[in-house]
Amino acid sequence: MARCGGKLLLVAAVLLLGVPSAAAEDRQVNTIQDVFRHLRTCWRPPSPAKARPLDITVVVSFNRAGNILGHPRITYESADATDNDRLQYRIAVMEALQRCSPVPFTDAMAGAAAGRPFAIQFRSRKTSPPTQERRA
Repeated sequence: MARCGGKLLLVAAVLLLGVPSAAAEDRQVNTIQDVFRHLRTCWRPPSPAKARPLDITVVVSFNRAGNILGHPRITYESADATDNDRLQYRIAVMEALQRCSPVPFTDAMAGAAAGRPFAIQFRSRKTSPPTQERRA
């Protein structure tokens, strides 16, 4: 199973690095809440025909220019997700990050955010079930 998870992350990373970037919106990002809002504007979950809804969390860092620093890391996925669900949602997360970067940081926020990890939760289910979570 770990081998399959590695392949899923690799596919998602290739998608992230291989697609030209485009900023989601022109508004400058000046606070931590603005970072989360900005990234969520780019979120487009897979259609229900492709994958069942799930919750997923990615940890990502940015440089001062707002570009992704290093490799984003999936840290949580809903426990009941199938391998196909995980793949579709990992791709959607990486596409969202690609659409939103570079993040248009203000000068002050660029200094504060550079190199710091952000854990971004993408939720597509109405409520999360009270089951044990599955860490990626």
